[in-house]
Amino acid sequence: MIAMSSSRIGRLARACLPSIALGRAAPATAVALAFILIAAGCANKRPSLPPPANANSDGTAPATAAPKYDLLLRNGRVIDGSGNPWFYGDVAISNGRIAALGSLPDAQAERVIDATGLIVAPGFIDVHTHADEDVYRIPLAENFIRDGVTTIVTGNCGGSVRDVGAYFARIDKRTTLNVATLIGHNTTLRAVKGDKAGDLTPEQMEQARQIVRQAMLDGAVGLSTGLIYIPGQWSSTEEIIELNKVCSEFGGIYASHMRNEGGEILAAIDEALRIGRDGGTRVQISHFKLPTDVARRIGGSDTTLKRVADARAAGQEVWIDQYPYTASSTSLTTLIPDSILQGGGDAARKLLGTPQGLEQAMKAMHHSHVVGRGRKHFGYAIIASCRAFPQYNGKSILEVAQIRKATQNGAAELLTSATQPSGAGHVTMEDQYRTIIDLYLNGGAQMVFHSMDETEVANIMRHPLVAIASDSGIRAFGTGVPHPRGYGTNARVLGHYVRDKNLLPLQEAIRKMTSMPALAFRFNDRGLLRPGYAADVVLFDPNTVTDKATFEQPHQYAEGFTHVIVNGQVVMEAGKMTGATPGGPLYGPGWDGKSKMPQPPPNPNP
Repeated sequence: MIAMSSSRIGRLARACLPSIALGRAAPATAVALAFILIAAGCANKRPSLPPPANANSDGTAPATAAPKYDLLLRNGRVIDGSGNPWFYGDVAISNGRIAALGSLPDAQAERVIDATGLIVAPGFIDVHTHADEDVYRIPLAENFIRDGVTTIVTGNCGGSVRDVGAYFARIDKRTTLNVATLIGHNTTLRAVKGDKAGDLTPEQMEQARQIVRQAMLDGAVGLSTGLIYIPGQWSSTEEIIELNKVCSEFGGIYASHMRNEGGEILAAIDEALRIGRDGGTRVQISHFKLPTDVARRIGGSDTTLKRVADARAAGQEVWIDQYPYTASSTSLTTLIPDSILQGGGDAARKLLGTPQGLEQAMKAMHHSHVVGRGRKHFGYAIIASCRAFPQYNGKSILEVAQIRKATQNGAAELLTSATQPSGAGHVTMEDQYRTIIDLYLNGGAQMVFHSMDETEVANIMRHPLVAIASDSGIRAFGTGVPHPRGYGTNARVLGHYVRDKNLLPLQEAIRKMTSMPALAFRFNDRGLLRPGYAADVVLFDPNTVTDKATFEQPHQYAEGFTHVIVNGQVVMEAGKMTGATPGGPLYGPGWDGKSKMPQPPPNPNP
């Protein structure tokens, strides 16, 4: 028997079982515990074990090695997309994901980019584009990348690819961008009834439902409408609601170019909200704007914004997007009266070829533009791209009418101003109507319409529900005279409106380009710099970021963006495209997980 005092026994018990609180245990209890421990060998020194294989020579554990990442962005001012102000930090990327964020002084990586003096932000998400087939025709999408965009939503305004599954298979890992698409209402209608006016038959409605359903299963994120375009402009609200119900089954969104963005805009907002409400989806109102003459009549954009805010206050989820310019852009066809177009494109061209049809069109145009809007000329309507008459690109309808009249009269001079009403006296409105109709009959044109006021653009931009979007396709550099929004939308907001005009804090502008559109479209792992999120990242200099594109010289890339990273791969480095194409489909919530086999790249020399 080992002899020891009870106090020593108690100390031994506490040393061997530190988790047991002996407290004021009686000496007998302590003695009993001690003998139990002695019997178990706890009181004796354990035999020494060999050190671990990776231990130091003295037997101590080695220092933990710093994790090694694929890419490390150091010393930047991080704006994480949430709306919070910037903070100094590092961003670590591995396997296409954000791996760590914050102060990472010991981190190592295969590549390190010094972001000193730069903003590090989530890649921008442009939810209103018209890229569609452009994605595989111009896969580098340089105009978007150089404007900080890493994710786009295409298929807007009712026009989309018809086969979403085949489209996604074709672009996988063959573009710089992450691409989501909507299924277009007009695309659907053309597949079942063509371009003509008229309600869908029950059989056609069922076919349309199946088209929308298959698109959602193939990964579309929702349904889009363009209710100023044929044939959707003749669809009833009830028809659209029925198709939107299919979209709702898969958790999609309803995105709308509303039926009217002029004098009937409040009714158009109400219709968009009703379609979302009765169809069971959230709503995205596209390219929210207000023409100057309508703004004066209804009390400005405060009135239209209140309509949306009231809907949200009542519990309806609705979002808005906007491009930061005072001019819009769409097809010349929107200047042709609905009464002419209701039989479809072929019938419209045939009708306009008759004296009766021409007279009908000109009367309707007079009623719409002179009586309804008080216009005195078409100097506001600029031709962006006209295949039949490329010499007219960049000129207004007023100027083209002047050119044609001068040519007919054998005159050499031409009034060059497209904005001064004094020049309109040389040509009548009828001359300009005839010019529009002739352009339409010769294949049409893409137009830019200068119709808005800067005050309303800024007021809409300030609203917390408004995301920034370009309403652009992928630009073929140097082709036509397109709207500059295709090159400089985000840079214009960051440079002109944030830095120069102080309209928005920088972090709020970035929220409008990242986490807010991601939330609206349910891109659950994008739009924020967070561990585990997709590594879509943009670096830019807040002091130099600027848009260079103008209406007169639109083919100029934005400046100030230095690096763009998509799914962890650098697609633009130090202002130069790398050629990497890590982008591809972003599948919507209804995707059934099935993918079609990718098609081989088209043969450039058939």
